[in-house]
Order: sequence, then C-alpha cells, then structure tokens
Amino acid sequence: MLEWLVALCIVILVVLIWPGSKYFGTESPPGALLQGLGIPQQAVRDKTGRCVSEREGRDGARADEEARTVALICKPSALANYLLKHCRTFSHYSPRVGWTWRASAFLQSAYEACWPYDSPVQFVRDNLQLSDDGLVALDWAVPSYQKRRRTSSHSTSPILLIIPNSFGKITRNVLKLCEAALAHGYLPAVFNRRSHNNTPLTTLKLQQFGDPADLREAVRYIRHRQPAGRLYAVSESSGSGLLLSYLGECGSSSYVTAAVCLSPMFRCQSWFENGLCWPLQWALVLYQKICLSRYRTVLGETIKTDSLFSSCSLRSLEEALFCQTGPEGPAPSAAAAATGSSGSTNTSGTWEAYWERNEPLRDVDEVAIPVLSVCARDDPVRGDTHSTIPLELFETNPHFFLLLTDRGGHCGFSTQSEGSGAGAFSAAGSPAAPSRGTNWSHRALLEFFRATTDFFAAEERAKQLAARRRGLGGGSGGRFFRHRSVSTCKRVPACSHNIHAIYNWQRSYTR
Repeated sequence: MLEWLVALCIVILVVLIWPGSKYFGTESPPGALLQGLGIPQQAVRDKTGRCVSEREGRDGARADEEARTVALICKPSALANYLLKHCRTFSHYSPRVGWTWRASAFLQSAYEACWPYDSPVQFVRDNLQLSDDGLVALDWAVPSYQKRRRTSSHSTSPILLIIPNSFGKITRNVLKLCEAALAHGYLPAVFNRRSHNNTPLTTLKLQQFGDPADLREAVRYIRHRQPAGRLYAVSESSGSGLLLSYLGECGSSSYVTAAVCLSPMFRCQSWFENGLCWPLQWALVLYQKICLSRYRTVLGETIKTDSLFSSCSLRSLEEALFCQTGPEGPAPSAAAAATGSSGSTNTSGTWEAYWERNEPLRDVDEVAIPVLSVCARDDPVRGDTHSTIPLELFETNPHFFLLLTDRGGHCGFSTQSEGSGAGAFSAAGSPAAPSRGTNWSHRALLEFFRATTDFFAAEERAKQLAARRRGLGGGSGGRFFRHRSVSTCKRVPACSHNIHAIYNWQRSYTR
C-alpha cells in the first residue's frame, strides 16, 4: 500500500510541476543523439564496425532513424564485428513517442520500479551462511507449473545471476527478466544482500555499496551447486556498482562468461553527492529507512541511528551507515581537535576513503570478460549523459560495449510493439517463446549472451583445428603421428565450466 501511495505522489508531482513537453516530446532531428554527445555521427559508425554496411539494403530514411535511436559504442574488435552481425536486436529498437505516458522517461521508469507485476514464476530461496556468519540469499526462479523445485547439479543449463538495485527492491523489471530468462533455458538466481528482501540480518555488518566479498562467496556456491553450466550476470540500476566491483577485483577468476549492466551507475560518488531531483531522492531515502527500521535497536550498537533516520539525502544516509564507527560517531582527527571542531560534523575524509574502496570503476582495467551496458540518454535517475557515462572507457577498452539509446528512461525501454501480455510459458506447461511484452533491453542482453557464447565456441574450434593441423602436418612431428591412431591423441576437455577454456579467448577477441 505504501508503494502505491509513493508512486501516486510522484506521478502527481511530475504532472503538476514539470512541463509536459519535457517528457512527452516528439521526434528529435536525425543525428541529434550523436551530436548531443559531442561525437560526430560518422566517427561513431566507424567505432561500431560495419554499421553502414549492415544497413546497405534498407531504406535510407529507416537507416537514419535506427542510427539515431540506438548506437553501439565500443573499440573495434573481432567480437564487436561479430555482435554487429549477429545481434539484430541492437538495431531494432522503436521507442514510444508522441502523447502517451509510455513516452515519458520518468513515468515508464516509475512504472517498471513500482507497479506490481503478476509474474508466472515463483522463487525458491537458498540462505547462504558466509564466513563471518552473515546471511545472504539466492532466490532461484522456477515456473509455477514445475513440480520439481530443485534443479539437478548435473544440469548443463546456463545460470543467470541477477543483481537488483542497491536498495534491495525487486522491481517489475527484475521479475520480467526472470520470466524471459526461463523462456530461453536459463536458470535465473536473484542475489539478495544482507537484510534485503526479507533476508535475516544475523550480524551487525551491512554490505557496503561496492564490496564484492559476499558476492564472491555466492558465486562459489553457485559453481559448487551447478558445476556444468556457464554463468552469466546481469545487474540493474545501482546494483551495477557491485557487479563491476566484483568483475574488477576478480579479473579472469570471476567464473562469469559475460555480463550486462542495465541502466548502470558508473560514477557513483558523484551520483550520491549531486543527488537526484527531490521527489526521487525522497522516495529512495524513505524506502531504505523503512527497510532498516526493523533493525533499529540492534544497529544502534554500531551506528548513530538518530542521524540515520533523520537523513534527508542519499549521501547523508550512506554516511550514517558506513562512515561512522560507533554510536558516538567517528573520533575527531588531530586537526579537528586542535581547532575544537567535532569529528561527527566533518566526515569528508571518511567519505572520500569510503569511495576509494567502493567506487565501481576502481579496478576496471582488470575486467577480463565482455560487459555490455544498456543506457538511455533520457535516464532521469542516472543524470546528464555527458558527465555520468565514461565514453572514453568504451572507446578504449575492448571488453566494454555501450548500447546508448535516445529514449528508454531508467530500466524502461518501452517499445511500440510491447504488449500487456505476461505469459511467457505455453499452456501445456513448457517454456515457449517470450511474449511481445518482453522488454527490448532483455531481448538485447539475451542475444548478447548467445552471440558471445557462439563467438567463443567458434574461436575455440578454430584454435583446436589449428593445433591439430600443426600436430598432424609436415615435419618430424607429422611423420611421428602418421603411424599412430588419431584416437590416441589427448582430447581437449569439452566441459563448459572449464575456467581456462572460458578465458582462452580474452586476448583473441580484442584484436
């Protein structure tokens, strides 16, 4: 009931205060997306490989419209060319325009975050006890018709690890992603941090914004439970901070084949400091206070709960949770003691140190897998495109790919053909093709996973074929094997979860 009231208040404020033309605008001129970013249109087409050649057979006006609607920004590489050729969803995005509420970036973002969704999937929870006796939870999504609630450990189905936003809200977007993943044969698992989504808080420690220690233990459990399936990861909104931190710290030992960030936050310290528009910030702060209120007594042993529950901004709330060392606040520094000021009123040093440990891009150079980010230029939560998206990262790092759309809001990406049906399963009780109501971003990420897997498999087959030719070719080595049966040659393990096989391509696809 409270969520409905908050959503209604936000909608009323938007309709009354902000001009409708800002949200229900019409088409912008072709090339406006690229010009607004300060990037020449021809330069982006060059960065995205064969952007022009892929559309040579189409009508010119339609090609211009598609180039304006969505752009793939990345460093030229073999994988980038493969994605452009095989991921048709990347260039088939028709956002809602005109006088409809789905054309509003703010309204479709609020709809995906707050509106209830009658999903045909249900969840089976695994509570994981961590090394410090804390608890996190993995919610495995299964269709409602499935009789067997547990998946066999011998299953070779790929696992999709979903990381929700950092506030723990399971949104409509996450539920629809679980539904689409099940329809494509994945085993979706939603990662819940300590105290999030009814996960018991058994220690006085909460997970910091970009601390991947708990996620690392959860991934180890997934590898132990499903050793034969590939692991993919998807993060939503501010949850991307945890995923990017994990991929950066673990590098080639992350056990993840590919990852996607939906409407991610890249420069998170700046996002917390600059804040959102006050209705959004008020709603997020209120939601987090409600979730933490049940632990008010026990949290009082380590933090100042008075300052926590009197916080009016995301920064002050984050500072109250993680930048204080006890109920009396942090001890004053020597400089503060000399001037007579209180340490509890000057926590800038603690705040800076906190983000040195939790900034998602702190170890971005160590990421060793393909990572796709799906962002919209009109995202009302992330903020201005120029200052919030590190375009230089995607233009110089071959592991990062950016799908930048003109419209879509925050985790919205509503399309013209999107229907209201929710059934992604057939009546007979077996998975069927996803309905027309599947989000464009979900279709894009599933196609990205399929394309990267196919590319890696082709690279591995080419590598094995080249090795076989070298072994059975001319020279003394060839004469040695000519008198032997081919079956005596040692076969390369074909196990899909072999970590060395997964990362054999990290150098080849960046060429």
